[in-house]
Amino acid sequence: MSFDGLFTKAMVDELVLSLKGGRINKVHQPYKNEVILTIRANGVNQKLLLSAHPSYARVQLTNEAYDNPSEPPMFCMLLRKHIEGYILEDLYQINNDRMIIFEIKGRNEIGDISYKQLIIEIMGRHSNIVLVDKTRNVILDSIKHVSFAVNSHRAILPGQPYIFPPEQNKVNPFEAVEEDILRSVDFIGGMVDRQLVEHFAGISPIFAKEVIFQSGLANRTTVPGTFVRLIKKIDAGDISPAIISANGKEAFYLFPLEHLKGEKKTFKTLSEMLDRYYFGKAERDRVKQQGNDIERFISNEKEKNEKKIVKLENTLKEAERAEQFQRYGELLTANLYAVTKGMKEIEVLNYYDDLGGTMVIPLDPRKSPSENAQKYFSKYQKAKNAIAVVVEQIEKAREEVAYFDNLMQQVQAASPKDIQEIREELVEGGYIRERQKRNGKKIQNVKPVLDHFIALDGTDIIVGKNNKQNDYLTNKLAARDEIWLHTKDIPGSHVVIRSKEPSDETIIEAAVLAAYYSKARNSSSVPVDFTKVRHVKKPSGAKPGFVIYDNQQTVYVTPDEELVLKLKK
Repeated sequence: MSFDGLFTKAMVDELVLSLKGGRINKVHQPYKNEVILTIRANGVNQKLLLSAHPSYARVQLTNEAYDNPSEPPMFCMLLRKHIEGYILEDLYQINNDRMIIFEIKGRNEIGDISYKQLIIEIMGRHSNIVLVDKTRNVILDSIKHVSFAVNSHRAILPGQPYIFPPEQNKVNPFEAVEEDILRSVDFIGGMVDRQLVEHFAGISPIFAKEVIFQSGLANRTTVPGTFVRLIKKIDAGDISPAIISANGKEAFYLFPLEHLKGEKKTFKTLSEMLDRYYFGKAERDRVKQQGNDIERFISNEKEKNEKKIVKLENTLKEAERAEQFQRYGELLTANLYAVTKGMKEIEVLNYYDDLGGTMVIPLDPRKSPSENAQKYFSKYQKAKNAIAVVVEQIEKAREEVAYFDNLMQQVQAASPKDIQEIREELVEGGYIRERQKRNGKKIQNVKPVLDHFIALDGTDIIVGKNNKQNDYLTNKLAARDEIWLHTKDIPGSHVVIRSKEPSDETIIEAAVLAAYYSKARNSSSVPVDFTKVRHVKKPSGAKPGFVIYDNQQTVYVTPDEELVLKLKK
């Protein structure tokens, strides 16, 4: 992974400069595996994110806004009790591993000096955040509990002594010289990058591949020198945090990686880079966990209605044969004298044909001639009556498909708070049953919270990311002469520019937001309509979020995540 021991070392250096000696003013736990500490240091409040997420574990300063739960989790309450108001005396890395210890000092509830350690273990799905009473070396609690049944080496449980993970007995790369590389690596055995990972602490495959690439011909002469040079560069703080986009994937590291060919974007700090890299990634994962049942339900309903349309269209094709059934019945009635029971078909003169041709009429051999004629008259009447009903049902099914297609796009662009609003909408539409809290009380609806953006000229732009937000934004919040935008014939968000006469540049920026928060996010040259809010109407009885509009103009834009981030800030 990119967040290896070397990256951890550089992050600790960054945090020491920003946070050492600061006071922990607030503790929040917005999500199950993540804690936010608000620390007052160097005259400013800074938010420190500690994440034990199985895929996105990290430690960084963040400028992102996080929604806090109405009731803080137990681990959050315990942290508030033990470290809120305390001083962050020091923080450091352990053995060039992905472990950071925060040394915290303060006075407990009876006024005595108390020393705590907040230990962050960044170990993939085994990542953890552990609060330890330093004096007794006893675990007070952890964000994840691990018993001896899961880990025979140590238990991470309240009351247990804190034991470090097993030593890997690898060489510290910051203390290594070229001779250490020569002793550790078998250049004849091949897979030199893997050998570097196996023998040196905190080395990730991505760094090892970079060493091999920059070495050119990987041999005893080139690799040791390149390895030591890159390590010294990191140790001296000579880094340039970068995100590399290659082959449709993104990677980040302490400096632009030459072995990855693609677009490279550098940042001033590691934390700024991580905010950009994880923008939407971790949130999307949380949405998937919280809204997995909703996403599955929407997908199933959309598929069910698509199958329904196919069946109804087949029924309609059958119904459109009503005239043929009528002719069968009338021709058969006119030729009953020529029909006998047991016949499978009969060829009769077709007096509907101006040229005097014949028509073959299929018969049921088990029915009498008159019963066969009556069967066709019944089919005619049934088909005639069915056409109007089937057409109406097809139209309704198509509306449902469009509705669930729109909801699917909204789920994919949703934040965790948006999922609750989508769930409420499905409850109000009678699609799912209402959830209740554990105490038996129903979850109360609240006014939608909309996403605000600021155009480069300072104009406010508001985006609705689900149907409840769209209805509220367009029908209640927006003024009649403000500018409304939506992707043309593509499911997406309602966007409103809080200005009666916005500049052309602001319209383009708002159109980029509309395209980004639509089903066409990954497309180019996306058509976006814009008009005044007064020209947008919601038909009576229409589905949530559905509107019609006129007097529109159209611009074509390409979604740009960099611009979205800039407008968000």
